[in-house]
Amino acid sequence: MDLLEYQVKEWFGKIGIPVLPSQRIDHPTDLKRLKISFPIVLKSQVHGAERAKAGGVRFAETTIDAIAAAQNIFSLPIWGELPEVVLAESQYDANQEFYLAVVLDTAVCRPVLLGCKEADIDWESAGEKMHHVVVEQEFSPYYARRLALKMGLQGTLMQSVSKVVQQMYQLFVQKDLDLVEINPLAVSANGQVMALNGKVRVNERAIKRHPDLAEMAAKIISRHTSTEINGILGDWDGVQMHGKIGILGNGTGSVMATLDLVANAGGKPGVCLNLRHAFLTDTKPTTFGDRLETSLKILAADQSIEVILINFLGSIPQTEEVTQVIAKVVQHDNNEMKLQVVRSNGKKIPPDLNFPSLVVRLAGSELKAARSYLATLKTPKNALFVVENLDEAVEVAVRIAKPTAHKK
Repeated sequence: MDLLEYQVKEWFGKIGIPVLPSQRIDHPTDLKRLKISFPIVLKSQVHGAERAKAGGVRFAETTIDAIAAAQNIFSLPIWGELPEVVLAESQYDANQEFYLAVVLDTAVCRPVLLGCKEADIDWESAGEKMHHVVVEQEFSPYYARRLALKMGLQGTLMQSVSKVVQQMYQLFVQKDLDLVEINPLAVSANGQVMALNGKVRVNERAIKRHPDLAEMAAKIISRHTSTEINGILGDWDGVQMHGKIGILGNGTGSVMATLDLVANAGGKPGVCLNLRHAFLTDTKPTTFGDRLETSLKILAADQSIEVILINFLGSIPQTEEVTQVIAKVVQHDNNEMKLQVVRSNGKKIPPDLNFPSLVVRLAGSELKAARSYLATLKTPKNALFVVENLDEAVEVAVRIAKPTAHKK
């Protein structure tokens, strides 16, 4: 679960990380009662990246300008998401900007401190500029100072940055987080540091241990009531958008890469689910095939979904079971699946509801037999497309989901 910037800034302020004076704006007219001084910057509070390029960040010198800018921001969707909140914040003159993060590295099962003397990082060459320190034992200020020294900082600036890193780590542990990021940490002409933007990712399996996080998650879920799947999504490694193409993958990387390709190809991604993990509410072990079947029911219950794009890369457990689940869905025994969907969400499905088309991309030598089997199935028109190349799979999914294609 990713927090919005205004929520992150509240956490930063409470733990001592320096943040600018700011105010939450729920409606443009709230700017008439602004408690911070002009000039200000207005920021759209959405989860999508690159909001500045999309027009979600505006500067204002007067109340009239601020209200006009806020009206534009509130009506501007970014990656399909309209902001419900805008953050008004004081402007800040920065001489330098750094990147800082504390992240859980699952490869070494340890927290890692990251730092870079550039805020706008080209991630393809980040390895040359990014410095890191693995927290191998119980945390101490030594680790934060070591990162600051690796970044080439000295004197009071080294002390200021290392103190911020200590506070980030304290928050990371306190709230059971996967990521705390400051991008950028700005430095003024007199050496004052300020967190201008931040990101926090909560470990979803830790939410129930923190009442404040559980309440926050419940609000996020209840706020989006346009489909029947929101309550279930709250317990998944998943992303909810409102497009026509649902995405299933066997890893966070495969899901997010597929989402980006669909968006870049002109498609509108819908609900995206990572099948690597089970439901948090599951009391019994589930197989990969169980999770695939459940996720297909979830997407079938969302009447905005016209295509389900499955991207399985590498190897998956119980390959034969997974193949049978897909075969069952695309052949004529869909009635059983529809009945299960009705039972799962308690709502009747119209008799003319078509199950979404499936575009299945299976890449890897271990999935060759499954790919060959699915390709030979006799299915209704546009029910199943089996491809090996991801770009081709995305192209097919986007083409099917165009307005001229069949609609549910």
